[in-house]
Amino acid sequence: MTLRWADSHCHVPWKDTDPAVVIPAARAAGVERLITIGTDAETTAAAIAVARDYDNVWATVGLHPHDATQGVDTVAGFLDGSPDIVAIGECGLDYHYNHSPADVQKQAFAEQIALAKAHDLALVVHTREAWDDTLDVLAAEGMPERTVIHCFTGGAPEARRCLDLGAYLSFSGIVTFKAADDVRQAAEICPLTRLLVETDAPYLAPVPHRGKPNEPAWVALVGAAVADVKGVAAAEVAEFSWMNLEAVFLRASAGLA
Repeated sequence: MTLRWADSHCHVPWKDTDPAVVIPAARAAGVERLITIGTDAETTAAAIAVARDYDNVWATVGLHPHDATQGVDTVAGFLDGSPDIVAIGECGLDYHYNHSPADVQKQAFAEQIALAKAHDLALVVHTREAWDDTLDVLAAEGMPERTVIHCFTGGAPEARRCLDLGAYLSFSGIVTFKAADDVRQAAEICPLTRLLVETDAPYLAPVPHRGKPNEPAWVALVGAAVADVKGVAAAEVAEFSWMNLEAVFLRASAGLA
């Protein structure tokens, strides 16, 4: 049986990523829905263009914490009510590189939370080495009902904190990495009803493709790894992640309300 998969987070196009190649390849692999992510004005515009060209692709409008100094107003203008735009983000906090000062990151994060609520859109959160501050900002601003912690990199304690807030957890190819026991523990405790899978392509290619440019066609490898951890069939992860993606991102999109 061919399973239908949904990639909740990828970057198409990105540098040498050609939508005309990777999107048909994903379809051929059973990946029938993709959410492509904006991280600044340029990538947001490109994501929206791809979403308008392909009926199985939707876009987000976002300013990554690395680029927080550019200001949220550089991307807010893309919010035109189009059904191709289904979320705000990725946004959040990244204290690993600190390409933008922490206070500027927090402000941009808070402003994007407000945009998600004002436009009734999902929120896609990036957090790296910033769990406490990320959850504090979400709590202070009021977390949108449909919030995804993308590329989940915490362990079971962080997973419980996010789940207690009502967030969805999206797992990437990291779940296949040998040293990622903490991420596998998080996947193990995450209810299927709150679980998504993603590639974060072109980053974080899953085993056995690690080290290569990632692509949406490989999201099934992530799903299979999650299924192994949870002791369920891959078909269950495929179906729940499909339904969850629809509930989070497509509730008000293109006749799927």
